Amino acid sequence: MNDMTHMRREVLEIPDAAARLLDGSGKILAEAGADIRRRNPHFVVTVARGSSDHAASFLKYAIELTAGIPVASVGPSIASIYGAKLRLAGTVCLSISQSGKSPDIVAMSKQARAGGALTVALTNTPDSPLARSADYAIDILAGPERSVAATKSFVNSAVAGLALMAHCTEDDGLLAALIRLPEQLREAVGCDWMEIAEALEDEQSLFILGRGPSYAIASEAALKFKETCGMHAEAYSAAEVMHGPLALVGPGFPVLALAARDASEASVAETADALAGKGAATFATSLRTGQARKLPHVATGHPLTDPLPLIVSFYAFVEAFARHRGLNPDEPRNLRKVTETR
Repeated sequence: MNDMTHMRREVLEIPDAAARLLDGSGKILAEAGADIRRRNPHFVVTVARGSSDHAASFLKYAIELTAGIPVASVGPSIASIYGAKLRLAGTVCLSISQSGKSPDIVAMSKQARAGGALTVALTNTPDSPLARSADYAIDILAGPERSVAATKSFVNSAVAGLALMAHCTEDDGLLAALIRLPEQLREAVGCDWMEIAEALEDEQSLFILGRGPSYAIASEAALKFKETCGMHAEAYSAAEVMHGPLALVGPGFPVLALAARDASEASVAETADALAGKGAATFATSLRTGQARKLPHVATGHPLTDPLPLIVSFYAFVEAFARHRGLNPDEPRNLRKVTETR
């Protein structure tokens, strides 16, 4: 494959897409954030699937860490299949969908609004049914995404959620970190992780580790391995992998530890070294490791933005690794761009 893939092109667009979001949707993000602050909700529920659900998981940690508001994921089928009515007065419902068209996501957003929740939708399609169902429809402005594997829409969903909470909590430090982020994402695209490829050549599976917000990033990375490389990958919290999953680890078993510069970094680095000590081929985005091999990474200076350059560097790697394996990451087997579940 000599031509640039859609996926590679879209990874390169991530920095500009993030800057476009912060500029173009800044006003409504500020308005929605201020409304959440005024309402002082008891808790937040998220509604999403696939990569969007990984963005929701990332934002769960961000919301709990910044605002102290508990966050729970609600299965869309609660409304679309089971027809249950949730009592959501005094809450916020945050729905995330690239297309905004999936009937079950839309049904849950509508049901949440009817149940008393303030509804906020993050979508890349501003005239979609999901956008029309919400009190606040945030256009993430990622631009058209042609690759089946979502990249820039995932990052922009996470950035939009961080901006929403920065406005909600009046966190000037986080807002300043978001302004710096596009250039840091541009630097992250250039981080070369292809040294991982040799460790994966004869393997059929790997672990991807994180903790806190970076655990959500690990989940997204594991999905992308399956989608683009036809390779099984499992995401684990660095706090959990040393229990039952450890039984699968033997000499040469590949492990990618995604450590952000936050309160969890030391524990992720410690786990990476422990697995390397058992013979695993372990790679980590931390300078704190002793035995695990260190990967180049971009530090942002803020614990909540720091995980996002990691997924950008990973996207650049996994696209290149798919091509290395003779696969077209734009055309994963059995998949299509939009899946509308009911």
